[in-house]
Amino acid sequence: MNDLVRQRQIIELLRDRPFASVRELQERLGVSAATVRRDIDKIDLSGGARKVYGGVSALEGSAQAPAFARPYDENRDLAVDAKRQIADLAATLVVDGDTVIVNGGSTCYHLGVKLADRNIRLFTSSMPLAAYLGEHGKCSLTIAGGELHREPGVIYSPSQPANFFASKLFVGAQGISADGLLESHPLMVRAIQELSHNVDQVIVLADSRKFSIHARHVALPLSRVGMLITDDGLSDQHAKMLEAAGIALRIAPNGWLA
Repeated sequence: MNDLVRQRQIIELLRDRPFASVRELQERLGVSAATVRRDIDKIDLSGGARKVYGGVSALEGSAQAPAFARPYDENRDLAVDAKRQIADLAATLVVDGDTVIVNGGSTCYHLGVKLADRNIRLFTSSMPLAAYLGEHGKCSLTIAGGELHREPGVIYSPSQPANFFASKLFVGAQGISADGLLESHPLMVRAIQELSHNVDQVIVLADSRKFSIHARHVALPLSRVGMLITDDGLSDQHAKMLEAAGIALRIAPNGWLA
């Protein structure tokens, strides 16, 4: 396989995901890490993608990185590896005896699966997660009251605010900007805002692609976020934005638990 073919394959891989690590590309392309890094340098110089720590990232606002938020059913199948890595790291923040809230969204779903057998109290408004934990989990489970909203897959009632208090709220976002956590669905905005009043710490789980996605509403300002966990496709620009907002940043690099 020549250089141009490899580089074309790398760019094609980024059409439905935000980031690919050097190690993953080694295995996929069957070449050395040095060869992968040279390919990434050339792709970066040509403007086909962006070189970042540990690998290569899709360009913000390009066809590779969707500019607008997607429905839950579509977003669930994007950047799955990054979401699982973020969930792995987030799970280490939970200790036995904790009381936590795990909000709706695909990355939070992966965290809930990780916590299924833990000795904790867990509250969720996510219908997919509640169904999984009801069948497979051993943790103490509390489910939000109200109606099922199939998009975005949550249970919510404006007349029944959650009466559950926890040390940590794990929450996702459709997009992230200097304004805060962004959501396109007003229901999610209300739910996140209500839950944020019931916890000591808000922890955001978001793959790096979310920093290039736009949604209509601000659910929470960055000032309300204590920690954000993402993958190593995060750009320096966005890392500095989070640092300036006083947010503790944790990076889950590809294969970090391997």
